[in-house]
Amino acid sequence: MVFSGSPPLERRIRTVVLALFLCAQAGFGFSVAGQDGTCEANGSIYFVGEWYFLESDHCTQCECTSEGSACSRTECTSLPDACIHVSHYPTDCCPRCEKIGCEYRGVVYDLGQNFQPSECEQCTCDSDGIARCLVADCAPPPCVNPNYQPGKCCPECKEGPNCYVNASRSQVIPAGEPIWVDSCTKCRCHDGQDAGFWEGNRLASCSRLKNCTPEQPSVKKN
Repeated sequence: MVFSGSPPLERRIRTVVLALFLCAQAGFGFSVAGQDGTCEANGSIYFVGEWYFLESDHCTQCECTSEGSACSRTECTSLPDACIHVSHYPTDCCPRCEKIGCEYRGVVYDLGQNFQPSECEQCTCDSDGIARCLVADCAPPPCVNPNYQPGKCCPECKEGPNCYVNASRSQVIPAGEPIWVDSCTKCRCHDGQDAGFWEGNRLASCSRLKNCTPEQPSVKKN
């Protein structure tokens, strides 16, 4: 029984066969997911010979073979020791080193760079990313009123070496020759040859005349 308006069955069969033949000549292949010649992964169908990365693990790459997917995982190489800025993009397998150098007190320096973060420090950014510094060791200043100058590490004695007369620290005398601090007492500041000087002894060495009464300053009467 033949329906009106429909091509004969034989003609339709010949048309399908011809179409399959032409596609085969053009190099197109037909397969069904789950059958030989395809692999299913990432919600997609891959043909034999195709490569792809797993969406769940960007370090795993697979090839679709006639026996199924053959996968291998990429091992990430270690980042440089001096890496101070690491980025890990969602589509990348391994982290990236964006910047190498040294970070010291919030400031980034290049490898091999010499820098001076303060007046008393001299630092170098070493190849392992660690900043190594030498700190100046200042000797005790030879005065009781040292001044710190901008750009200089160690304090200076603008008024020269000096010391306190006694523990009250109310009177300062210059170093050098002995000085009469009153009519009966003569004092001298310690110098570098005296024991205790480098330990910060800033009191004078004094001698007092026996049976001496210091003169009192005269008071003028109106």
